[in-house]
Amino acid sequence: MTRWAGTQRIGRIPAIVTFAVLFASPGGGAQEAAVSNWFRYDSGVATGWDVSMDRSDPMRLSIHRTIPQGSTATRRVLVLYPRASSAYDIAITKILQVFEAKDLSVDFTVIDFDLDDDSAKQALDFAQHNDIDLIFAMGSESVAWLYNHYRGGTIPVVSVCSKDPVQLGQTPDYEKGSGSNFAFTSLNMPVEVQMAYIKELKPDLKNLAVLVDGKNVSAVQTQAAPIAAYAGRRGTHVIWGMVQDPNRARTELAQIVSGAVETMRKSDPELVKSLFWVTGSTSVFGEIQTINKYADRVPVIGAVPEIVTAGTDTAVLAIGISFESNANLAAIYGAEILTGAARAGDLKVGIVTPPDIAISFLKAREIGMRVPLEFFESASVIYDYDGRPVRKIENKKSVE
Repeated sequence: MTRWAGTQRIGRIPAIVTFAVLFASPGGGAQEAAVSNWFRYDSGVATGWDVSMDRSDPMRLSIHRTIPQGSTATRRVLVLYPRASSAYDIAITKILQVFEAKDLSVDFTVIDFDLDDDSAKQALDFAQHNDIDLIFAMGSESVAWLYNHYRGGTIPVVSVCSKDPVQLGQTPDYEKGSGSNFAFTSLNMPVEVQMAYIKELKPDLKNLAVLVDGKNVSAVQTQAAPIAAYAGRRGTHVIWGMVQDPNRARTELAQIVSGAVETMRKSDPELVKSLFWVTGSTSVFGEIQTINKYADRVPVIGAVPEIVTAGTDTAVLAIGISFESNANLAAIYGAEILTGAARAGDLKVGIVTPPDIAISFLKAREIGMRVPLEFFESASVIYDYDGRPVRKIENKKSVE
């Protein structure tokens, strides 16, 4: 029998989580440090690192380790960004934290190639002529570009904040390494696992609206299409909500979400057997306020845990792999490669397990949704009925 943590438990929540750690999300609030219009990080890491812009190139910056006495020789790492993203703010913060905790002497060069092919080639040329020991490919677009232009190269590459490499055809399976200079991690979790949680939440699910940026090919292929196909095969009516122009996402989503609710009411008049599923498309989950505005009482569930935040502009629930958990794993892979403990091509695809679950009880109460107690017990992140963070459990995951 499913147990529930719902609005009837308002008085008990604080007592249950007295062991919880209050926190602020990386890249958010007073902790945020902005070095440029494309690079931000949690200022809490500043004590161990010096961050400085390249005066000759606004799309390049350097991060130097404060070297402790007796440390090993300094290694050089390139981090390749395709564009600005809040996901990358979280990821670079976690990478710096892990490298500092491991007492690694590393100098980073971070380059944003801004989705420009010539700029990406220049960044790769920089890596090859400046004794770079490792490349972190930040985001699916960076991974795809390097995979197409540098597979088999001499510098090892580790993917960060990137979608599933098996589904994208970048490596044959999950059980062995790529055999090349690439070590892959994945932001995706198996669709059957995600759907098992959704079934627990809504056993009689009739409608599932999948929201995705149509131009984000990796999100469509590895997140939207698999969950739509899986749900459809099990009799759930799938409503595709595909944003065509990410620059107009707010306007498009207003129409998409309101139209989806209208469709849902035809088979689910009370909207108690319907869900919105938000993929890891930045242009989509960045418009959570718009999605909530038009979603009525339909729960908005995310594949990215960071979509659950303090306050009212939040999804009610997220089930997936957080940017932070993924970056933690990528940083561990990078450290193993730099120290000679592993070769990139021998590392199997890194998938964090069990999934990160994030819950907003404020939003759950607002829409009248009950949360299974099992979700509450295993959640990594919880916001209380006032939208305040009351639990964050870091690095509790293992690797498949």
